[in-house]
Amino acid sequence: MVSKRLSHEDGHKRKFLCVVDSTTECEKAVLYAERRATNTGGALALLYVYEPEDFQHWLGVEEVMKAEARERGEEHLEKYAAFCREHGSIDPQLIYREGRTKEQILELVEEDQDISILVLAAGDSKDGPGPLVSSLGAAGSAFGIPVIVVPCEMTFEDIDSVT
Repeated sequence: MVSKRLSHEDGHKRKFLCVVDSTTECEKAVLYAERRATNTGGALALLYVYEPEDFQHWLGVEEVMKAEARERGEEHLEKYAAFCREHGSIDPQLIYREGRTKEQILELVEEDQDISILVLAAGDSKDGPGPLVSSLGAAGSAFGIPVIVVPCEMTFEDIDSVT
């Protein structure tokens, strides 16, 4: 069960959380979240999660891999933060985490009571919308906040018209 949201309390804003990654459809989810946050006077947080592999052979190699992954994650976050500033007036909060993506999302939503809506991008694979969308959908009502899935087929114009 997710704790009470504070987004309508004094000193708080409704915050949209958008998970970013290297997929091409991610840009559309970020644009949707940025537009909704801007148009509703809300805030935006961008989350990148690095899922480490179970690599325990050499500690030095593992540390190098983690450092490289962090660098890639921070590059994605900065890229999408610049995209938000270019396409709107939001300067998003940037969050980098390590672990399983679904678990990190759930922990972050529990920690930050301003997060009211999760925005994800749906892929166009014949296997479905993607593993994250599928796993969060399976979580059902246990998730506790609305999840918006932005279809990859939407154009920027489509996104503008619905936000």
